[in-house]
Parts: sequence; C-alpha cells; structure tokens
Amino acid sequence: MIVMKFGGTSVEDEWAIERVSQIVHSRLPESPVIVVSAMAGVTDSLLSMAQAAAAGQIQAALRDLRALRRRHLAVVEASLREPRRGAADVPKLLDELQDILRGIAALGELTRRTTDHVLSFGELLSSRILAAALVARGIKAELVDSRDCLVTDAAHTCAVPLYPQTDERLRARLQPLLLAGKVPVMGGFIAATIDSIPTTLGRGGSDFSAAIVGAALDARHIEIWTDVEGMMTTDPRLCDRARRIDVLGFDEASEMAYFGARVLHPATLIPAVKKNIPVFVLNSRRPESRGTCIRARAPRSRTSFRAIAAKTGMQVINLRSPRRLGANGFLRAVFETLERHGCAADLVSTSEVSVSIALSLAQPVHGLVGDLKQLGDVEVEDAKAIICLVGKHIRGQVGIAASVFDTLAAANINVHMISQGASEINIGFVIEERDVPEAVRQLHQRFFEPKNRAKGLQVISRKLKRQRPGSLPLQAEVG
Repeated sequence: MIVMKFGGTSVEDEWAIERVSQIVHSRLPESPVIVVSAMAGVTDSLLSMAQAAAAGQIQAALRDLRALRRRHLAVVEASLREPRRGAADVPKLLDELQDILRGIAALGELTRRTTDHVLSFGELLSSRILAAALVARGIKAELVDSRDCLVTDAAHTCAVPLYPQTDERLRARLQPLLLAGKVPVMGGFIAATIDSIPTTLGRGGSDFSAAIVGAALDARHIEIWTDVEGMMTTDPRLCDRARRIDVLGFDEASEMAYFGARVLHPATLIPAVKKNIPVFVLNSRRPESRGTCIRARAPRSRTSFRAIAAKTGMQVINLRSPRRLGANGFLRAVFETLERHGCAADLVSTSEVSVSIALSLAQPVHGLVGDLKQLGDVEVEDAKAIICLVGKHIRGQVGIAASVFDTLAAANINVHMISQGASEINIGFVIEERDVPEAVRQLHQRFFEPKNRAKGLQVISRKLKRQRPGSLPLQAEVG
C-alpha cells in the first residue's frame, strides 16, 4: 500500500479536485490511503476569524465565514453529481463553526485548545468533500476521521503524537478497509488527545500526518502532492534558474525543510526515516513529472551542494558577558534561559565570553532579552535571514567555504554569523534579509550552473596551490 497526501493547492477548487480524482484512480492498484489538507488559504482564514471573534469583531468574523461557506458549497455543487450525497455534513460543520465563533466572542478570549478546535474545520471539510467526489467518480472511498486514529499529547497547536496508541488505532481502522478494496480518506494536520479533545500537529502538519500513517502501515512509499515539480536546488521565486532535484537523502531534505524549503514540513520525515520509507514530492498539476525521491541513501551529487535554502524573518541576539563569568557557566546560563522561554535557536555562534543567536521573529523574545541582560550586554538585530547550503561530504571538500564567502564578498554582501561544522551536511550563515535574493542568485550561479561551477573549482584549485605546506585549510581560514 501507499500513502498519498494532497496539499491545499491540490484541492483548492473543483478543477483541482478533478485532477486529484484522476491521480487517485491511477494509483488504485497500489491500495492508496489519502491524506488531505484544508483548501488553500482556509487555515489562515479560520485563524483570522477566531482572532477577530476574540477581539470583539464578531461581524467581521461572520462575514469571513460566509465567504468560506460560499466557497465550500460551490465546490460541493460543482464536484458532485448528487451534491447532497456524501457531503451532507458540510453545511452542518459550517453551522457548528459559526456557533463556536459566537462562543469565542461571548467569552472574549481565544485559548490554544479552542484554536485547535477552530483550525480542525479546514481538514474536516476538505476530507468530506474529497471523499464524496471520489465516490461520485466510481472510486470506493471511505471517510475516516483522523481524530479517531491519531493520538497526541495535550500540547495544543503543536501536539506530539503518542505513537503506540496511534499505530494501534491506525492499523485497526485502516487495514480492514484496505483489505476490502476501499480507499480511506483522512484529514491531515488534525488529531486528538486520548480523551478525544481535538489537537493539531502544527502548521504544515498534514505532511507529518501522512508520514505517521505510512510508518504505522509499513507503506511501500509516501507521496506528497503539491503545486511544484519537487524539491528544487533553491526557491524558484528567488532564482528562476532553480532546477528539480531527482534524489535527496533524508538528512539533506530535513535540513532543507528546517532552513526554509517550504515544500515539506520539517518533522515530516521522522516517521519515514525510522521505517526507511521513500518519500516522493510530486506536482498534482503535472502528474507526469518525476518529482523528487527522498530516501535513506542518495547518490553523490555532481555539484558541491545539493541545494540552497533561505529562511527569512529572523533576528540575531548578540550577548557579551564579562570574562570573569567563565565560558562554561556563561554558555550554560544562556541555553537555560532559552529553554525557560521556549525559544529555539536556529543558529548559534560562540566564543569564550560572547554568543550570537539567530531566532525566528515569530518567537516572542521580550522576556528572553530581559533575562539575558542579567548575563551581560545585549544587542538585538532585526530584518535578518539565514542562508543554508546543503549537501553531503562538505567537510571533505577543502576550500569549499572559501568559495562560498568569496562569492558573497564579490556581490558586496555582508555576513553577520557563520555556522560550519555543527552539521556535516550544511554551511549556514546570517545576512541582511534584503540581500537574500541576490545572495541566492549568486550562489546558485556559482555552484549549480555548469560554466560557473567549473570556474569555481579552478579558483579553489589555484588557492590550494598557493597555500604553504602545513597551513590551515581554506575553510578554516574563512569559517
């Protein structure tokens, strides 16, 4: 069997659902399980409605809900030959959502638990519509409520799966359907606690859901269907010469996802890695495309790097402490402070008495900065970005870091932080957010476009010849 996950753009309207139906039909001999996201833009809209209701703007929330209702009912009408058959729950769910919004407005507050409840409606609606559309086209689809199968802790909005209970429930619910020749259809992203209280796996969690299902059922492979050709050498919106990557290693794909590649959720691959299940990233608008295969072992890349990822919306906290504190106590105090405030550092650069930390702007740091000031002088720099070059065997390529930073220097791009050596498969650094497009274009040209790649190797070779015997390798001089 296989797991097929369809993202929001793959089910955004009736034409998209028709394409998905054809793709699923082509996979019927492989016994698919379908995991589907909310329609494109719906999760953001639901969150906006809930926040508006909590702020006392109930009429604005209900106006947005009416637009959401029209959109879903229009897709039901256009996609189903008998609109009431199979999708009768859609109007009921929309009525239930309206009641919840009114309740939020009456209380004047929005808890994380209630947020999860509101956000669950996107996948509840899309999974019902897709299941009904598949049935209308002669496919023996059956709706399965993910909240009955995916069991998590109570960390609302970013719940963690409880795998033993989840695996047991998934096998008990889905295996009989597969044996009967049916196609289970589930909403991604949503789950529930052991007490059946709705939770979500965090934004992008539908990919995670698909991997959880695939691992529980020992799937032959997992397919992530989206609106791009697969994993690219970089974001095509930043560099129009980006090209598709045929095969990636699990570790490379995870690094890319964490550092800004938006095709995959960073946690997606964890269950797949444990079971060594290949993951394919495919384009629902061009199902004939080969996409990208992500697997445990990938052939060595013909280029120095496999891809360039960019993560914007970052800030850098620079902390300098008096030398008398001592390195051990200083660093311990810094990381304890980060943990206490629930802040995750994307990059860290340290010396004996100073540390620079790159954090997402989405993380609240006001209290963090206040506590760090107890340790020393603090400076906060906003409007930063992380560029990460990902690829195997970087440590074994003498002069590769020099080539990276020579390229940036030639483009007059300043580097604020460098992290090399913490991971064997990436070089990460912080630059000004405004410099990201130019940095990505220049680095892509240097390392991924044949003429410039050859020129870059020649430069490295010449610099190595100029090195004195016994001197440090070039990447140590730069990094």
